[in-house]
Amino acid sequence: MECWVSTVSCVSWLMIVGGLAYMLHQNRTCAPYGRYSPARGRCCSARTGWFLQEVPAFLLPLLLLLLDSGTGTRTGRMLLSTFMLHYFYRSFVYSLLTRGQPIPLKIVVFAFTFCSINGLLQGHNLLHCTRFQNTWLTRARITAGSLLFLVGLTINIHSDNILRNLRKPGELVYRIPRGGMFEFVSGANFLGEITEWFGYAVAAWSLPAFAFAFFTLCSIGPRAYQHHRDYQLRFQDYPRSRKALIPFIF
Repeated sequence: MECWVSTVSCVSWLMIVGGLAYMLHQNRTCAPYGRYSPARGRCCSARTGWFLQEVPAFLLPLLLLLLDSGTGTRTGRMLLSTFMLHYFYRSFVYSLLTRGQPIPLKIVVFAFTFCSINGLLQGHNLLHCTRFQNTWLTRARITAGSLLFLVGLTINIHSDNILRNLRKPGELVYRIPRGGMFEFVSGANFLGEITEWFGYAVAAWSLPAFAFAFFTLCSIGPRAYQHHRDYQLRFQDYPRSRKALIPFIF
């Protein structure tokens, strides 16, 4: 048991360090997918790529839930189901509806590997490592974190829908997104996802959950700024009051 706890901590800290390294890397170059995808190279369709890279974070926790012998608490199973809800949407809804550009295979492989490791990490931690005290403070924290997660999920799904409807099937043009949180930030979909995972981290209150939230911030936070800068360069009439990621601030 101590060995597993040590492994969970090590993987969590590696995720934190990896998030910092990836953020620094993105300060020098844009991650090569979506609008920044290279013109050449081995790619797969956006729908196939998104499904393959996201589905491990749903299937592996589901497997852990099915194999759980009763050691997991009801709260742990509930929070793991919350984690899986996001990846069910990404794997079986978003991937089927997306109209994005082909994704380089190396991005798919990297994301598949990360989602596999993270799915096992979060599932094992919530089912076998984390114990929740039955106090009013714990209940309040879990409630607040879960509500924050749902707010973020709603923003994420609504923003994805706005982006998807900016173009007709087969179109490759870019337009200014409007409505919802896009009235305040250029990266509304990224803001929603970051909000989700920090809500999840507050509810779970564990190192692996915070490590994942931190990695998410480091990985897609810079991308929100890159999109913001790209919109400003593309459109002379881009709203000046709109920020990159945090309304009214940044």
